[in-house]
Amino acid sequence: MGQTRLRVWQISGRGVSCYTNGIKVLLGVSGSIAAYKAADVVSALKKRDIEVSVVMSKHACGFITPLTMQALSQNYVYLDVLDEPVAEKIVHVDLPQSVDVFCLAPATANIIAKIAHGIADDQLSSMVLALPDATRKVVAPAMNTVMLENAATRSNLETLRNRGWEVIEPRTARLACGVEGRGALASVEDIVRAVLDER
Repeated sequence: MGQTRLRVWQISGRGVSCYTNGIKVLLGVSGSIAAYKAADVVSALKKRDIEVSVVMSKHACGFITPLTMQALSQNYVYLDVLDEPVAEKIVHVDLPQSVDVFCLAPATANIIAKIAHGIADDQLSSMVLALPDATRKVVAPAMNTVMLENAATRSNLETLRNRGWEVIEPRTARLACGVEGRGALASVEDIVRAVLDER
């Protein structure tokens, strides 16, 4: 017999959203040209009846609007560490404690470095630092080949692996700079399979 799913209404200072219980995913979106693909990740997860919350870096908003992510996720999108939509909660601490999986897609060299070194200077990096050790963590790097192959980036990714993060390897494809190389964001299908632990 399939799992019974209960429809729940989530009420916050920003409005009301509807979700079904089960897996809860927090999707982090950083400032890569591939940020627009995060919309497809959200859509694919929602089709699987997954509750998705989204946190975006400031630079990610230059590539895809928070309104798009809000419409697709049916949840408020978190942007600023000083923005607290629920008065009785500290969202950058409370939300990470409530999810089953954190997925960072796309992940720039910058956000990977922040995580590796414990820097929490915005909403996205603060939420990462508040994730419990037991939470599954998935990261999908997306950047130019020379940045990906830089010793610092390789070291930072290895640090994340050693801490239990699953790294979804980037593809070799034509990059934004016009050069064919490794660094393109993994396919939406591969990201979703990793989030759902179906790989």
